[in-house]
Order: sequence, then C-alpha cells, then structure tokens
Amino acid sequence: MNSHTSQAGGKLPVGVRFAARAARGIARRRRAPALHPSGVSCNGVLEIHPAGLPWGEPWLDDPGVYQVRLRWSRAAGLPGRLPDALGLAVRVYDAGGPDRPLDLLLTSSGSGPWTRHVPRPRLDALAGPYSTLLSYRIGDRAGTLAAHPVVTSPFVPSDLAGLRGTLQAAPVTFHLCAAQPGQAWRALGTLTTGPPHDLPPEDTVSYDPFTNRLPQLHPTARFVKLREAAYAASRAGRRADRPEP
Repeated sequence: MNSHTSQAGGKLPVGVRFAARAARGIARRRRAPALHPSGVSCNGVLEIHPAGLPWGEPWLDDPGVYQVRLRWSRAAGLPGRLPDALGLAVRVYDAGGPDRPLDLLLTSSGSGPWTRHVPRPRLDALAGPYSTLLSYRIGDRAGTLAAHPVVTSPFVPSDLAGLRGTLQAAPVTFHLCAAQPGQAWRALGTLTTGPPHDLPPEDTVSYDPFTNRLPQLHPTARFVKLREAAYAASRAGRRADRPEP
C-alpha cells in the first residue's frame, strides 16, 4: 500500500501524509524503525487475573497464562545521558486463540486521568507506568491500558545498557491495568520478564497493534489513519535499501 493512500483507496489528509513521509525518511536513514530504533528484547509471562465486572472481552474475562515477547526501548533514540520517552512493546502469543497474537505498544507516561495520555521522558525506567496513551475499545467501553512497574530497585537507568542490566539481574514485574476515562486503574493481570536476549535482524518482532488485535480489544478510531500510515511508512523505509528476494 502506498503510504499516501488509505486502505480504502482514498487520499490521506495532509497531516497524515506528512507524518508518513517523515517516518519513512527517518526509518530509511536509520535502517531501523523511525521511533524506538534500538531496544532490549526478552521473553516473559503474562497471567490474567479477572476481577470485578466483566469487560466483555474473553481474553480479559477468563483467567489464563500467556507467553509474551517484550521489547524495552528509547523512543527517540537519544543518547543515554538524556531523558527519553521509553517504550514497552508486548506481544501476547495466542491471546485470541492459536496463532492469533495481541500486540500492545506502551509508552512511559503519567498515571492521572490526563497525564496517562502524555508521553513522559525518564532517566529512571521504573519511575512510573507505561500506557497506551491513546484510548482503546475494551468490550463496549473506552479505556486506557497500562503496565505499572513493581519497583524493587531504587534507580534503573533508562539507557540501553541499564535496561539490559536490569533484565539480567532479576525478573521485572508489571501490573497490567486498565482505566476508563476519569476513573482509577483496575488490575487485569501480572507481567513478568525473563532475561534479555539478542535477536538477529531477521528475527526481530515487528509490533503492530492494528493488525494484531482482538475483536473486543483494539485502538479506537481516533488517530488510527495517522498511526497506521506512520507504521506502514516506517516499515517501507526500513525495506527501501534492501535487495529484492
């Protein structure tokens, strides 16, 4: 799909085309994603613990244990001595059934009703939650998903060496939560990381919350065209200089 054309075949708005062009150019120069170009990957386990009223999404309403692949990264790829927004990408294998994964892209943020929607640069990687920033459709409700770290260390450096060292030293635990607009967080389950591992480029996971979604758990329509175009353009930029197979 041309990054300037929507899946329906129509022209994208000017702002969306600009974002797509910028994402493609940055990814081509970096030969890496436009955002979160470098990260530390690991496997992990996500345990879902239903509590309270049902959400209307079977994955959240039924207890379960899922294997996950995580990538902890710096959003802008700034030098480690500078604060940067941090990303926590999570692929939940078989969330929608066999071979139907769910991808969640979380970014360091605040926890309040408004700050949970705003990226927050950090020097301490576990100083606060990681949220989806934009709203999700959860069953028949709108809400925001977030991973709240269980802090066991006084300070976790947010550079890649610090993130890797933290994963090597001991498992990191996050509480996966959701919140409806203006309401408090509600626990969904527990995410536990494993040790870091290096992946060759061909095995790097490409996380996509629009493709890997659940029928009753997915980003809302707001800003979808902008984000879809930026993701597609970033992938196209990474492939631009590769020889055809």
